[in-house]
Amino acid sequence: MEYIVEGFKIAWSLLLSGNSDLYNIIFITIQVSSASILVSIIIGLPAGFALGYFNFPAKRFIKAVVDTLLALPTVVVGLLVYAFLTRNGPLGHFGLLFTKSGIVIGQVILILPIVISLTSTAVEGLDERLRNTLITLGAGKWQILLGTLYESRFALMTAAATAYGRVISEVGVSMMLGGNIRWHTRTITTAIALETGKGDFGLSIALGVTLLLIGFFVNGILIILRKRL
Repeated sequence: MEYIVEGFKIAWSLLLSGNSDLYNIIFITIQVSSASILVSIIIGLPAGFALGYFNFPAKRFIKAVVDTLLALPTVVVGLLVYAFLTRNGPLGHFGLLFTKSGIVIGQVILILPIVISLTSTAVEGLDERLRNTLITLGAGKWQILLGTLYESRFALMTAAATAYGRVISEVGVSMMLGGNIRWHTRTITTAIALETGKGDFGLSIALGVTLLLIGFFVNGILIILRKRL
């Protein structure tokens, strides 16, 4: 029990002292996860909206594929992307393996199904009377689309927050595609795995506390936006 208490003491000391190693890991994590969620939102929200709003022949099949990909293990994503980015792979000449860009590619693939699935489900779940009301009021096609998007805004924010929670807490993709290289690709989760194995509970706890604080911060922003919008 004493080593746990001592670990928390060291953790707070590291957090308050501005330890360069600790804050570099935090910065890399926020940088990579933010880039991943941004790309996923840019691609996933329009794709999910189209999947939920429009009717077309292959809609059920595409939705089934997207829903299946929700359970895709992180190590499988890491393995597949690694095969493409490795030196002998199709994209090996770009030199993306063991870089932050490589991690972003893997994380986007990991969370894109989450954004698409939750967005399409939110749009499909809207009251059918909304569309009829907008048409009655003389709204055009683009106005109907924007009106539908506005009414599903809370669900879309939840989709983004859920995807961010998934991407910032994953280990497999970051470890396999980033290589856990100090000062370059070491993220909070990969650092926790490494430092815990080495017995450095102080740094591990500090990183764990930071991960929780980031989660609370994201949820706090979501709550504020829900009240104001």
